[in-house]
Amino acid sequence: MRCGVRRNDGKKKRRARRTMPEFRHGFLSNPKVQEYQSAIGTPGHSEGHSVTSLFAGCGGLDLGLLGGFNVLGRSFVAQPFRIIQAVDNSPDAVEAYRLNLGSEIREADLRTVSVSDLAPATLLTGGFPCQDFSSSGPKTGFDGRRGRLYRVMIEYAEAHQPKIVLGENVPHLARLNKGKYLETILRELEAVGYRCDVWDLYAPDFGVPQSRRRLFIVGVRRDLPGFPVKPCGTFLGGHVSIDEALEDLEAVVDETVTNQSQYFVATRASSGGGQGDHTNKVGEVAYCIRANARGRIQFHYRLDRRLTVRECARLQTFPDEFVFPFSTQRNLTLIGNAVPPMLAHAVGERLADYLQAVDEADADEVAMLQDERVATVLHRAPQTTLFSTEAR
Repeated sequence: MRCGVRRNDGKKKRRARRTMPEFRHGFLSNPKVQEYQSAIGTPGHSEGHSVTSLFAGCGGLDLGLLGGFNVLGRSFVAQPFRIIQAVDNSPDAVEAYRLNLGSEIREADLRTVSVSDLAPATLLTGGFPCQDFSSSGPKTGFDGRRGRLYRVMIEYAEAHQPKIVLGENVPHLARLNKGKYLETILRELEAVGYRCDVWDLYAPDFGVPQSRRRLFIVGVRRDLPGFPVKPCGTFLGGHVSIDEALEDLEAVVDETVTNQSQYFVATRASSGGGQGDHTNKVGEVAYCIRANARGRIQFHYRLDRRLTVRECARLQTFPDEFVFPFSTQRNLTLIGNAVPPMLAHAVGERLADYLQAVDEADADEVAMLQDERVATVLHRAPQTTLFSTEAR
């Protein structure tokens, strides 16, 4: 429906707020960020574990691995990782990544990139495209246009043998085609030398104030002892509600907080199911933030409008200093496609602990479980070769 037509109540439809954001700095160049990082650590240690990030998007997973940010009143310490290269095919994602996290990213279609042209790293990460596996998508699986892009990660693992491979996708991947797509991905990763586990994580359990669940596929090179411990949520006794996360933004109507003036105007559905027409509720986590903002119309829990770009970014746990530099829809697409940095930080903690233990431990001592701390961090080595809720 175009602006200017009449609504069901007879009033003229309001025009969408299409203002562009105002900002002077990206995330890492922001003086405020540099000031608080002196207390919690600066991300990107030169001696940290090297990371190759494929399907990097605007950098949600990478920011979580790096740490060194504040969001929702909590500080997330810097972690011993350094991004040596990142790749994405979206010009918007690449520009947003460069603005906020640095120049390590390049724009490329991974279907045309040879893995021999990518540098080896200790950790390979990739939120490979999920649209063909999503419960709200076409569910075409491997037959979809992007359904086999995960193969780039398999080929990289075979060529460069990183210590850990970390893939991220939607939970429906485990159910689609009776789980056979996930089984195939795991078998292919095992075939190039990895033991695998699948971590099904519910984001609110880790402080993320939206109903979002994600699968993390973790592969450890077969010659390494043990396995990282699956992260356990610290908010199991009480999730962070949408009003707790956004209450301080209610009175902000301009760009004093970057991206807060950007939102779409939408009338509420008057009949039928109301395709994605939802109003958030005080005291509850928000509905899942999606890349297609027109597919799920989320209204504010208290104000008579949709959520702003900054509010969606908050719910995705991006710090306020992380800038989304485009128009409303382009920004919402970047946010909805991202991994929540707060959730990624929890995963990164476990991987960092494991890598440190491997570096410090004597393999024979680990095998004999003589060091209780190392044995706990390394967890047990996966045994089965079939997918289950236990380690593979």
